[in-house]
Amino acid sequence: MKLILTHEVTNLGAPGDIVEVKDGYGRNFLLPRNFAIRWSKGAAKQVESIRAAREAHAVHDLEEAQSIKGNLEANPINVPVRAGVGGRLFGAVTVSDIADALAAAGAKVDKRRIEVGNPIKSLGAHTVSVRVHPDVSAQVKLNVVASK
Repeated sequence: MKLILTHEVTNLGAPGDIVEVKDGYGRNFLLPRNFAIRWSKGAAKQVESIRAAREAHAVHDLEEAQSIKGNLEANPINVPVRAGVGGRLFGAVTVSDIADALAAAGAKVDKRRIEVGNPIKSLGAHTVSVRVHPDVSAQVKLNVVASK
């Protein structure tokens, strides 16, 4: 199945890329979640506008990516969450929670670029990875604290 990606999909491609995937993966995962649209001659004309939007949001040079990485790694970020007795969380810390905490600290990061290894389900210090640029990844320290 030939598709045009509308969102970044890990290990597959970026928005605007034309990819060939198995029918089930496209029909059951990519299309229902609006990560892709079916390829056609008319849809292929939209590729250029998707790529232009991607370029507008992308970090263009390596020096800028390095400075953003330095800003992210400079200070730990406090992530307030609801917690019960003993420091157990109600659920887990999501990438949306992390993106909101980064935005509050002055670093606007797209939540799709945040990679959490194991689910964060306890208070304390944790580390997540943020892909700033295809060649640059920042290790951000998080302090998960109980909100009041």
